[in-house]
Amino acid sequence: MKNEELAKKLMSPSKNSRLEKFGKTITFLCLALIVFIVAMILIFVAQKGLSTFFVDGVSIGNFLFSGTWNPSQGEFGALPMIMGSFIVTILSALIATPFAIGAAVFMTEISPKYGAKILQPAVELLVGIPSVVYGFIGLQVVVPFVRSIFGGTGFGILSGVFVLFVMILPTVTFMTTDTLRAVPRHYREASLAMGATRWQTIWRVTLNAARPGIFTAVIFGMARAFGEALAIQMVVGNSAVIPTSLTTPAATLTSVLTMGIGNTVMGTVQNNVLWSLALVLLFMSLAFNMLVKFITRERKRNYAR
Repeated sequence: MKNEELAKKLMSPSKNSRLEKFGKTITFLCLALIVFIVAMILIFVAQKGLSTFFVDGVSIGNFLFSGTWNPSQGEFGALPMIMGSFIVTILSALIATPFAIGAAVFMTEISPKYGAKILQPAVELLVGIPSVVYGFIGLQVVVPFVRSIFGGTGFGILSGVFVLFVMILPTVTFMTTDTLRAVPRHYREASLAMGATRWQTIWRVTLNAARPGIFTAVIFGMARAFGEALAIQMVVGNSAVIPTSLTTPAATLTSVLTMGIGNTVMGTVQNNVLWSLALVLLFMSLAFNMLVKFITRERKRNYAR
């Protein structure tokens, strides 16, 4: 009898195993909930966005490649906003990348002590500033500056680029810093042992080894800029025409969405076409994520070699 009770006790799950099973169940439920929410968002936005083409009969070609946006007259050309979003995003990333790399190199290679004490808190402060504050600063400082230097109204892509440059700078800087710190120390030691100077080591070894991570940081910054709405709306001018210069008023996908979504009736073609713009934004976000995954995969392969 005692042997049977002992065997049953040994075969029964212990308290730790029950807790582990409970933890796995909770984790699985949380992951399932996240997947469900993401799937519902994708389905909802896709259903609303595709109604423009399959219910209202708007041509996909005209929507993507026409330069005339006048929903009240039945003209739904999204090309001006798509071009505006891409131009603002690419230019802001091009400007922010050198500053971010320079700040990251300073904090990791040149002066880690003072970088952690002075530069890193300053960059962290930029992260905590709300978008509306960036918009107001752009409206009161950047727009008059652009107007005084380049003429015109001051509203346009150039003002949006300056605002987004400051907004994405912390993201690119922090991710680049983490990437540089992840470069194996023996890379630097081997370069210095072969007679390279510190700057040669930074330029030809450290930055070269961290290149995939830097590309990932830039793409994350571009995704942040592409989806920004409030700040860019306040300085870009919100004129849905194909940009002819950097200083003329323009529009982005997010600025048109934030301005128009509250002024349309749900279910109308004017409302559905705004959901189509949101669908374009969603596809671009997915494209950015896929590109990040591809670069990360290549980075792991390089380190494995």
